[in-house]
Amino acid sequence: MQADMDSLKLFLQRIKALSFFERLFGWNAVRNQLIEAAANIISIQNKLDHQQSQANMLQVQLAGCTESNKNLVTGNNQLQLELATLKERLSTIEKEGRILKEECIRLKQEDEFRRGEHSNAMFTLQSIKEQIQQERKTEVEERTNAELARIRNLKETWMHHQTRVKNNIKAVCNKHTIEYIDKAPFKGEPDNALKIGEEYIVFDAKSPGGDDLTHFPNYIKDQAEKAKKYARQDSVKSDIFFVVPSNTLEIIHQTCYCLGDFTIYIVSLESLEPVIVCLKKIEEYEFAEQLSPEERENICRVIGKFAHLAKRRIQIDSFFARQFIEIAYKCETNLPEDILEKVIEYEKAEKLNPPLEKRTKAINIRELEKDTIKLDAEAGSKGIVIEDLLISNGINSLPLYKRNSE
Repeated sequence: MQADMDSLKLFLQRIKALSFFERLFGWNAVRNQLIEAAANIISIQNKLDHQQSQANMLQVQLAGCTESNKNLVTGNNQLQLELATLKERLSTIEKEGRILKEECIRLKQEDEFRRGEHSNAMFTLQSIKEQIQQERKTEVEERTNAELARIRNLKETWMHHQTRVKNNIKAVCNKHTIEYIDKAPFKGEPDNALKIGEEYIVFDAKSPGGDDLTHFPNYIKDQAEKAKKYARQDSVKSDIFFVVPSNTLEIIHQTCYCLGDFTIYIVSLESLEPVIVCLKKIEEYEFAEQLSPEERENICRVIGKFAHLAKRRIQIDSFFARQFIEIAYKCETNLPEDILEKVIEYEKAEKLNPPLEKRTKAINIRELEKDTIKLDAEAGSKGIVIEDLLISNGINSLPLYKRNSE
């Protein structure tokens, strides 16, 4: 196309440069050149059209490329933003990674330190465990040896208990000028006998036969019942004393046995002197010297029965008081409200005045007996049974009402 353009330019320059005679006589050559130039022009036009078509196509492609370029720029900008975000996140992750790495290193160091401490602690614990086991073993051995020594001491104490009791009683008698009887003038052959106020007082030594103290209280009870062989003797005091080792008192819950006409007292070796001194006090009372042993025994028996009767009456009154209080509470909780109000009205209207006691007037026993007979008759008429029984022997088994069969 550039050659055609150059040829056309040369032709036009030759046309401009033609002289008159050249135009007149050389027109055929000019015409041929014109024809050739026209063909070149057509060729150039075709090429221009083709180039225009290609330019249009290129323009369309350029527009598409421009749009693509815009999209690519937009995508590139988005990628740049994402890249910046990723870089920032990567920086944060790297920072956190460094922190975690440092933390991991620190934790590893602490773990190694703890492992060392744990190892030392386990070693120390093992040492302490072995020490405790050794101390425990030593303690068990010491306790075992102490228990064996205690048992040996108990056996020796119980073996020599009778001799120690005799020596102790003799020493007390010598100290307080009390007559000790080497051989009792009555049957039974007690371990020890003293004579105070024309009476013989028996002190028998009792000790366990073995290591087991379980049966010792039963043994004491059995020996107490067999001690009547002393009490039935003339001029022998009905108060008999059993001297036991002090280390057996913790299993003996009953230290006094009242067995009809005589009483057994359980005392320890250490309490012998105070007991004997108290018994010797009997000689210091003139009234006691004027009384025979039987009279003193009767006085003690009567006082003992009065004491028992008073305690038993208090016990029974306390029992009935609890029962009355329980009934009173039941009245307040179980009775309907209207009935309870009526009961309270009648309660307020009642008044109980027991007989007054006057200092100048003695209580007549015969009048009390008459009142008792009267009460017995009234109770019998209402079917209430009142038998002539001692409270200490029959109060718990005494029936309140007669049976229908009777």
